[in-house]
Amino acid sequence: MKKILIVVDIQNDFVDGSLGSAEALAIVDNAANKIKNFDGDIFVTYDTHYDNYMDTLEGKKLPVPHCIKGTVGWELSPKIADALSQKEYTAVEKLTFGSTALPELVKERIGSEKAKITLIGLCTDICVVSNALLLKANLLDAEIFVDSSCCAGVSIQTHNAALDTMRCCQINVI
Repeated sequence: MKKILIVVDIQNDFVDGSLGSAEALAIVDNAANKIKNFDGDIFVTYDTHYDNYMDTLEGKKLPVPHCIKGTVGWELSPKIADALSQKEYTAVEKLTFGSTALPELVKERIGSEKAKITLIGLCTDICVVSNALLLKANLLDAEIFVDSSCCAGVSIQTHNAALDTMRCCQINVI
């Protein structure tokens, strides 16, 4: 069985930057340990925006510049970068909440094998749930898991709501 870990957007702006939170800070050590102890293929997503962010539809609905490519806010949180420094991984830049390229990349990696895919990261209620559902819709035979101890949402309530939504869609929440 192929084991895949998806590390979703554990970037500085979501941890302690412009959209950071105490909840996000609290999961970084768990996520770093999960990465260090993971034996399998790793994909890392990067929320990626540009200088024109405020002119985009997302920028109009969330008028907080964040994850602008080339800035410190776009970079991975230092503990996550350190955990990944001894690992091989595939970086996936995404311009919106979910990556349509990610399921295709994972499909290529697993080929005809059965797969266990685990997601961790930020934010549970936006990018984690979006990517989990895209993976579920595109990889019908893969077992998909979300490790809630390595995820944080915009708020505790929306984090829990996203976990409930994923459970309803047959994603295993641990």
